[in-house]
Amino acid sequence: MNEEFYCILKLVSGEELLSLIMTDDNDGDPVLILQNPVIIKTVQSQTGIVLKVKPWMELSDDDFYIIRLDKVITMTETKDTRLIEIYNQYILDNDSTSSYSSTGEVKPSSRMGYISTVDDARKSLEEVFKKS
Repeated sequence: MNEEFYCILKLVSGEELLSLIMTDDNDGDPVLILQNPVIIKTVQSQTGIVLKVKPWMELSDDDFYIIRLDKVITMTETKDTRLIEIYNQYILDNDSTSSYSSTGEVKPSSRMGYISTVDDARKSLEEVFKKS
């Protein structure tokens, strides 16, 4: 097996994937080993262009997939630090608790600054002011 690197793949099915990959000779029949492949799409919104990230295999719990080279049209190594950071953050978020819904909406988490609901915060503040 060779070293792993971040790669953008275009498959014969038309899918474009971003993944951490390794290559393996596999007795003369080379294959790619993909770790946590994702599909990243650009979506136009009112605030500009945003990236939507979703897993390549949505119903699978596996992290590694093997693809034969005849299923790949082209592939290129990416060193785009912003893209790699988005990929790694998505993988980290999904390994703990998923902060993405099936529609691509991001659910607030404590890491984003979400501490409580408005009603809970209001009650807490009212108690503080009643005591003073």
